[in-house]
Amino acid sequence: MDRTRIPRLSLDLLRGFRAAARHLSFTRAAQELFVTQGAVSREVRTLEEQLGTPLFRRINRQLQLTPAGEELLRAVDQGLAVIDAAAARIAGGAQTLGVTTTVALASTWLVPRLQRFAARHPRIDIRLVASNEAIDLQREHLDLALRYVHGDAVRPPGAKLFDYWQFPVCAPALAADPARPLRTPADLTGHVLLDFETLLYGRPWYDWGQWLAAKGVPGLKGSGWLRFSHYDQVIAAARAGSGVAVGKWPHLAGELRAGTLVAPMGPAGEALMGAFFIELAPGAEGERTEAFTAWLRDEVELEGLRPGPPGR
Repeated sequence: MDRTRIPRLSLDLLRGFRAAARHLSFTRAAQELFVTQGAVSREVRTLEEQLGTPLFRRINRQLQLTPAGEELLRAVDQGLAVIDAAAARIAGGAQTLGVTTTVALASTWLVPRLQRFAARHPRIDIRLVASNEAIDLQREHLDLALRYVHGDAVRPPGAKLFDYWQFPVCAPALAADPARPLRTPADLTGHVLLDFETLLYGRPWYDWGQWLAAKGVPGLKGSGWLRFSHYDQVIAAARAGSGVAVGKWPHLAGELRAGTLVAPMGPAGEALMGAFFIELAPGAEGERTEAFTAWLRDEVELEGLRPGPPGR
């Protein structure tokens, strides 16, 4: 294949590849797409020939994605999601509301509550785009963003929904260990630190780096590190007692209320990092955005999200 010429890939081939990559099975992919197993196999083979590289490897009769296959799957997932969402909006009229916010807030706070919005407004569909990029609402055909704004950044024109705090959290048993107290930042030196590392609005973000800087101890280190690319993985490790994580408020309001995680340092561990604001796309004002904004504020009131976390 001429490497200087980018192949034009058909959507049918990409949909077949995506189904096979998700299931790691040509048979289950064929069942999803209502075609034969042979058809999916031919689509993947054609795609591999066009790209000049294998997308799957077969090990002990099981499919595994190659590095090229993993990269293509990420791109195909994003691209087809945008195409499908646009088609749904065009076909379904004006009843779809496009919303974006950070991945951490979406997974821990917004998504678990969306069923209540759906129950209240069954005719409004939600398209949620969780991203740590500063998405252009007009370009991506979105209506509303819950934007994180750092404490020293310029305040956006939208209304503030709630403040964003950070503080150490861990499993109750770890907090109760008398041999390793967790009362001050200095006590963290005896604990494994569970860190969330990502890019936020194009800049590197490390939860512990942000919190330690805010508390005036940027050089402090734990007894070890476990680093994760997704915040829900950090919280799963904290619940399992693997170490101490940086808690986010209001993201972990449910966890703290249920007692699956605790904030052992109380108010002494809190750092106000900024706030989340409601931003509307130009021209997005209307019944859908008004309904969603009103629901958000009701959720804040229902959850008792005071300006700071429990203990403040």
